[in-house]
Amino acid sequence: MKARKQKFTKKELKAYQEKLFSLRDEIFSQMRDLSQDTLMKSQKDISGDISGYSIHMADVASDNYEREFNLGLVSNERKLLMEIDEALKRIEENKFGICLYCNKPIAKKRLNAIPYTRYCKKCQEKLEKEGRV
Repeated sequence: MKARKQKFTKKELKAYQEKLFSLRDEIFSQMRDLSQDTLMKSQKDISGDISGYSIHMADVASDNYEREFNLGLVSNERKLLMEIDEALKRIEENKFGICLYCNKPIAKKRLNAIPYTRYCKKCQEKLEKEGRV
């Protein structure tokens, strides 16, 4: 199937590019904060315990759950960064705004909401239904 070309002005492409860079910076900042809060603290620091007593096992389990949850968030953020970088690459290659599944233009309304999207709404729904996304 021949790819259709999405029609953007240089100003529109620049705006999408700036939006993606801004989003990427915001995610980097969130990842840094989560990583510092999760990985850079000892068990006593996390629990807030400043006494000489040992930490209760329930507190340890709760803290471990929070740590695992935060690491999961960082992992999700990392995936989002990859999608943003791919979208920036598509801008450079003049392929931005084209569905990677059906090769049709993605609605600008969708791109404004999710500038890193790879699929048009119809294909996204189809792929989700099939469990491929």
